[in-house]
Amino acid sequence: MGRITTRTPVTRIALGAGDTSVRRRADTLVVEEPLEIRVAGEPLTVTMRTPGNDLELAAGFLVSEGVIAAAGDLRSAIHCGGPGTGAVPPTPLLTIGVGPSASAGSTENTYNVLDVALAPGLEPLVTDIARNFYTTSSCGVCGTASIEAIEKQSRYDVETDAAPVDATLITGLPDALRAGQTVFDKTGGLHAAALFDAATGELLVLREDVGRHNAVDKVVGWAVLEDRLPLSGTVLQVSGRASFELVQKAVMAGIPILSAVSAPSSLAVELAAASGLTLVGFVRGSSMNVYSRPDRVRVAAVVR
Repeated sequence: MGRITTRTPVTRIALGAGDTSVRRRADTLVVEEPLEIRVAGEPLTVTMRTPGNDLELAAGFLVSEGVIAAAGDLRSAIHCGGPGTGAVPPTPLLTIGVGPSASAGSTENTYNVLDVALAPGLEPLVTDIARNFYTTSSCGVCGTASIEAIEKQSRYDVETDAAPVDATLITGLPDALRAGQTVFDKTGGLHAAALFDAATGELLVLREDVGRHNAVDKVVGWAVLEDRLPLSGTVLQVSGRASFELVQKAVMAGIPILSAVSAPSSLAVELAAASGLTLVGFVRGSSMNVYSRPDRVRVAAVVR
């Protein structure tokens, strides 16, 4: 339904002592394309993403924005065509509708517009200047009017979720995440997020995307479509740093533990502490830093 990778010619330069080489070859790149998410026909946001799992991406985004909290909150979804394509009635949620690929005077469907219909009684976000923002692949909340505009009240209480997890289990999650990054192996240019069972370490779902926030939205969206919210007793492992928005997305989905291979931001730590989420950073080798709710992380011996 969408290209994930593409090939492009590059000039490969390899410097060496007496054996420098310059040659042309084909290289594999991850595809980055815009996705416009609409609710009931009204544009809500545009995000730069890697095509694929678009319904999961939209559902996860709507969870993080506080619009939906369960599979029953979504009624249908349809991939709209390009300019000039005819209107097509929405189809059932789990069978995504597709507008005509072409019609007289139109362009081919790019699958870059997804229109979601909510269940009766649910109100979409207000599409004013503060809400109609543009999302880049590197920052999921750029352009919002203020930090208060993106802080949401979650319908799920992660603070009361005991969700104990062994420290040794956490140290193994980055390798488990990396092992599942099939597209990264080809391109080296994708973020990833994966959901694990906190008790057993079982991998529940893994998604890749050019944007770290998109990868998390796809994971949460998978849970929405599987009717698994709240995600109690789980660990969300991400491939990069832990930003404020990733903590927010975890809290909104009811995920009690967020683990990252890199550093968190100060605001991410503040939000995690205020929400009762366990935030773990710098998970590398056999060590990690626990920034909030360390009581959930079990260790064999305590070193002071």
